[in-house]
Order: sequence, then C-alpha cells, then structure tokens
Amino acid sequence: MGKTAVALALADRLRARGEDPLAISADALQVYDGLEILTGAATADERERLEHRLLGFVPVAETFSAGEFAIRAHAEIDAALEAGRRPIVVGGTGLYLQAALTDLELRAPPDPDVRARIEAQVAALGPEALHAELAQRAPAAAAAIQPTDRTRVVRALELLEMGERPAPTGEESRLWTAALRHPTLLCGLVMERAALYARIDERVDEMIAAGAAEEARRADAAGASRTARKALGFDELLRGDADAMKRRSRNYARRQLTWMRRLEDVQVIDVTGASADGVAATIEGTLIDEVAH
Repeated sequence: MGKTAVALALADRLRARGEDPLAISADALQVYDGLEILTGAATADERERLEHRLLGFVPVAETFSAGEFAIRAHAEIDAALEAGRRPIVVGGTGLYLQAALTDLELRAPPDPDVRARIEAQVAALGPEALHAELAQRAPAAAAAIQPTDRTRVVRALELLEMGERPAPTGEESRLWTAALRHPTLLCGLVMERAALYARIDERVDEMIAAGAAEEARRADAAGASRTARKALGFDELLRGDADAMKRRSRNYARRQLTWMRRLEDVQVIDVTGASADGVAATIEGTLIDEVAH
C-alpha cells in the first residue's frame, strides 16, 4: 500500500461527499515519458479511477528542473481550485513538493554550454578532481559534498560559474517554508522500519517482474538525460543488480523520513498494517475537523 493507493481511496471518499478531486504528482522522475514502471507512476487503470496530472509529459532525453516544474504545478493547482476541484498533491520528491506548494526561490538553470563543459571535465578527470577545485573556490560548499557525488559537485561549480555562491547544504536540503500558496493539509505517511524495508524489497521485485529493467534499457538507448537517469534503480538495473536497487531505495526512504521531520504542521500517519481506505478515512477525518474549526 503506497501513496497512490491512498490517493485513490481518498478520492473515492471525497466523491462520496460530492467533491471532484484530481491528483497532481510532485515527483521528479514521474514527469518522464517511458519511466512509468521504474518510477511507480499511476497505471492506466489507476488513472481511470482518478485523473492524474504532471505524469509522463517530459521526453526521456530532455533535462528538467524543479523551477520548470513549479510553474506547471502552480498552474495545475490554481486551475483546479478555480474550477472548484480538490487537488490531491501526491509527493515523492521533497524539493518538487516544495516547488508545488510554495513560492520557494529556486536557482536559475545554468547555461547549457557551461554545464556541458563541466560535465566533460568530470568525465575526463573524475568527480574527485573537480571536488578538489571546488574546495579551493568554495570550501564551505565542498565540505558538505562527498567527493564522489558527481551531481552535486557539478551543480556547485555551475553556480560558481554563474556568479552565485553554492549553498553549503545543497538546494534539496533547504528548510521547508511554512508560507504555503494555499491552505493545505500536509499528511506524511510512515511505516515501521522492518515493514518498510520488506515492502521496498517486494516492490522492487514487482517492478522487475513488470518490466522495469527493459524500460531502463529502452530509455538508455533513447539517450536518457542526466536528470532522467536519476530514477531509483536506473543504473542498477542496467547492470542487472537488483540488490543494489533495493539498497539504494532503502537509503532514499531514510532520507525522505529525515526530510519529512522538518515539515511544519505535518500530520504524521503510521500506515503499518493499515489499509489504503483506513488511511484515507484518517485523512478525511482530519479534513472534516479542520473545516469544523
């Protein structure tokens, strides 16, 4: 039982109350066309049950940023509210959830020529060499980045080239702002750790059985962009290493929990052993209580 299942059950309950809900995905990788299995995007049947927005609209060979996503997410949420519909924002990526719900100030994307030059340097010299350069130019930023973290090393150097100072803790760890664009009920789903890890392993096996490895190979052959390749399991499945995908997924889940603890006014719901409808009932009850008060 995951976020999509809860969103579907909540939508059923909202419709029973006369509402017209829709789901808006806030996931950095579900935006890509052709990575539906690997990213756990809502299936065709699930989209029949509940209209979903911001899924699979970016070609897999293109890069995409949180700033670009914010523009689209704000437009979708605002249009839904203006039409009297209830948007259910289903989060998978912390930065994208922030981008959807707030006016978070995001860095401008780099000049493509600057990025290409730095990427070429990383390919030729390795991330450690460029991390050493970063340590000379911005010691505080370098101290917060692992020398092998290619993505963050490249981004920090890009920002320096753009005349900006890299944030010491990186963009994705910026604190959540309570200044939401619209009144919002924030619900965070948690699960007992052993049960969570067992579910992750089971989910990876299900994805592989459904064709996730073949999907990754097709995307790779189509020239998947560096941002698309960040999908959990993309590189691991290209290597045929399902165990590595499970380990990476468990590590990511831990980081998500750490990030969620920073959220102000989040309603934490333990879903261990619960049904999707039971969780949806809890969320519905909280909505009713908020309206009453």
